[in-house]
Amino acid sequence: MLYWAIVFFIIAVIAGILGFTGIAATAASIAKILFVIFLALFVIFIIGNYRRGKKPPL
Repeated sequence: MLYWAIVFFIIAVIAGILGFTGIAATAASIAKILFVIFLALFVIFIIGNYRRGKKPPL
């Protein structure tokens, strides 16, 4: 999911540079949503592992 957030961010930057503001805004919005979902899942999994007593891998 983080991969797709980065891909949409890159698309937004390239579209913004080329002047495609509509595409850039849409891609940036999708990237933001995917990044927030990734962060939420990351926190949920960290808390879940902490409650089970597992240490995160190094």
